Amino acid sequence: MEFELKILGSASATPVMDRHHTAQLLTVGASQYLIDCGEGTQRRLLEYKIRHPRIHTIFISHLHGDHFFGLFGLLGTMHLHGRTEPLQLFGPPGLDEILTTQFRYSHTRLNFELLFTAVDTTQHQQIFEDKQLTVHTLPMQHRIPCCGYLFREKPKRRHLIKEQLPAGLTPAQLAALAQGEDVYDPATNALLVRNADVTTDPTPSRSYAFCSDTLYLPGLAPLLHGVDLLYHEATFSDEMRERAAITHHSTAHQAALLAKQAQVKQLLIGHFSSRYRDLAPLLAEAQAVFPNTELGVEGKTVSL
Repeated sequence: MEFELKILGSASATPVMDRHHTAQLLTVGASQYLIDCGEGTQRRLLEYKIRHPRIHTIFISHLHGDHFFGLFGLLGTMHLHGRTEPLQLFGPPGLDEILTTQFRYSHTRLNFELLFTAVDTTQHQQIFEDKQLTVHTLPMQHRIPCCGYLFREKPKRRHLIKEQLPAGLTPAQLAALAQGEDVYDPATNALLVRNADVTTDPTPSRSYAFCSDTLYLPGLAPLLHGVDLLYHEATFSDEMRERAAITHHSTAHQAALLAKQAQVKQLLIGHFSSRYRDLAPLLAEAQAVFPNTELGVEGKTVSL
């Protein structure tokens, strides 16, 4: 099953010619999850030929404009295109009030149900679950309430070794084996099939952590331990770490240091300040600490 992240925007507060405000799309199987929705996100969706009707859940990290100013426009387009499927929206308290005000003064009544859940940005807790994955909040430390999101694919079924399966097993018994259970004779309760004899380990589940605007927080390492892919903002180079501290942002060096401490498999850095036209120095700074680092720039796609 597909598990793919696509970067739609990589700029920080002000965009530059080839970098747009933060937005990412996570695709897991047939489901798509939008993470942040900066200005112009629906334009990026058009450019990359992504059909917004497939998006059923949106996660907003915080209420700075570069992370959610594109949301009202995207919701309006969904409405105009006749969407009727409910849309789930997660974000900090106050997002619902902002949208309600926009809807009121634009006389907009959506064709679809918008299901908003306010998240506690100070806690690490599960907020969402569907057939494919679970989502937990990751507390960030920024100038306003802010959180990241941790996406974990649910455990998969064990693989059945067909040539070792005895004849006559029912679908329910096969399902039990795939779930890791032994199968017993319903009449005598005698062991019929030992799971370990007819199955192999499941395909490993995948994980993605999105760390939005934040100070460097080494305390996040245990929550991020071993994730397959970590995105972490890297607004500044380390020579500007004092500026990063004042603005509650991180440097490329600090993002890589957290990736190393958490022993993640791969790091993407983004949310680049407009002062950096050339991103190569930021990449080099991060790779010096954590070699498996890449730039999370527009159009970048990572498949796990």
